[in-house]
Amino acid sequence: MDQMIFINLPVTELNRSIAFYEAVGATKNPMFSDDTAACMVLSNTIYVMLLTHAKWATFGDVPIHDAHKGAQVFLCLTRPDKPAVDRVVEQAGTAGGRPDPTPSQDYGFMYGRSFADPDGHIWENVWMDPQAAAEGPPDMAAKDTV
Repeated sequence: MDQMIFINLPVTELNRSIAFYEAVGATKNPMFSDDTAACMVLSNTIYVMLLTHAKWATFGDVPIHDAHKGAQVFLCLTRPDKPAVDRVVEQAGTAGGRPDPTPSQDYGFMYGRSFADPDGHIWENVWMDPQAAAEGPPDMAAKDTV
């Protein structure tokens, strides 16, 4: 069995978050969803668990930080090509997210942009030339960001 990842995110409005993640390509798994949580499937190995604040509190005494004011992580997903990167960022903006909360990057062999979901969680989206990935990237310090 392939290793899987479940990313747990606290959300303020579950239905809004479900609609947002569906708009950027996730599908809801009803078997692991209820009125306190939604399992959003990004791939056969990547799942995002959207948790109401009340549900989050059942996991332990861990405070919820306002992701609009600071970040603990940047999540990153690969995309098949540059247009797919642009497309998902545009979809995120249309669905109520914030496009490009971090600087865009274009190193030629690698291209990336980001979006924040309605709760401020930042998702980077990146395409990398498969040949460059196999050979090792050129000196990134010599390239500018977009």
